[in-house]
Formats: sequence, structure tokens, C-alpha cells
Amino acid sequence: MPAKYVPSAPPSRNAQSSGAAPVKTLRLGRIKAAIWENNADQRTFYNVTFARTYMDEEKKFHDSDSFGRDDLLLLGKLADQAHSFIFERMAGQRGDEHNG
Repeated sequence: MPAKYVPSAPPSRNAQSSGAAPVKTLRLGRIKAAIWENNADQRTFYNVTFARTYMDEEKKFHDSDSFGRDDLLLLGKLADQAHSFIFERMAGQRGDEHNG
């Protein structure tokens, strides 16, 4: 019986600070999409996290996972770009397997 696919949780801040980095970060204005590559059971799969960057009163930048009405179109466009990036990367990996 094949192993059941269990999606991993998005990377924690600890994982990000320990050196794990997204394979690609896409931005449109203050909205960003980070694409994470994961490997399990000899398979590669991808997760995407979205964030909105803002500046506090002390002029320090922070990320939020809360989006306003005016952010939603940008969020959708970034989701589309992330989707395309992942499919192109997967196609390239399959091509490398067949050529190698």
C-alpha cells in the first residue's frame, strides 16, 4: 500500500532562522509569497506561505498573515505566480531525471 501523503506544517520561525530558506520569494508591493521545497519518501513537494509586510511605530518591519480587502487581488496574483513557478520547477526536475 503506498504511503499516505501528509502535508507538512509551514516552516516555523525557528526553521527560518536556523538556515532553512525558501527556494523562491515572490513580491508584489507589501505582499510576499515564500515557496518552500520539502522532501519526504523520496519525493519533492512544495508549500507556500503568504505574508503582508508592515512597519510599526518604531520603524521596524514585521510580517503578518492577515490581509485586508485591498490585499486580496495581489494575494491571488502571487498565488498564481507561485503555482506557475512550482509547476515549472517540477517539470524541470522530471526532465533532469529522464536526461540523467
